[in-house]
Amino acid sequence: MTRGLTTRRDLLAGGALVAATFALGRGARANPAANAAPPELVDAPFAFEVQRTEAEWRAMLTEDEFAILREGDTEWPTTSPLWNDYSAGDFGCRGCALNLYSSDNRAPIEKGWVFFYHSQQNALLTDIDHGNPYSMAADSSESLIEVHCRRCGSHLGHILMVDSEIVHCINGTSLVFKSAEA
Repeated sequence: MTRGLTTRRDLLAGGALVAATFALGRGARANPAANAAPPELVDAPFAFEVQRTEAEWRAMLTEDEFAILREGDTEWPTTSPLWNDYSAGDFGCRGCALNLYSSDNRAPIEKGWVFFYHSQQNALLTDIDHGNPYSMAADSSESLIEVHCRRCGSHLGHILMVDSEIVHCINGTSLVFKSAEA
């Protein structure tokens, strides 16, 4: 049996494995199932608070709104009247009216969509959007963090790095604005 040369990659991978093992601690190694989800939740489907049939969604939304909120499309830049309106107020989900964002957290980024620094507490769910259409890579293998309303699951937009800041880039079509003056 011949022994191959150890590469720098092998050493780094081995070191990372050792470090991860120590970081786990004795309790986690002794009982790895302690952190696992209960068996009854492993295969349980996620149920949103607000559920509608496709026909009900189509009846309440325009064709463009349905494509964005329910199919994950993206509006063209500058097509929403909210993209450059910095009025004081709250932004709710078009699908269920859950309060998602406050104008206090609005990011002044003029790139054609509505940007926020962060959402209201317990307002969003995130997912990985594979096959990033905005990727400059030839194979579009980069992924984005997709943002959804936690109450109805409507697609809102993405979390991106813009001008060295992490922001929520949200389709204005996904939002309803309630003015602070109202």
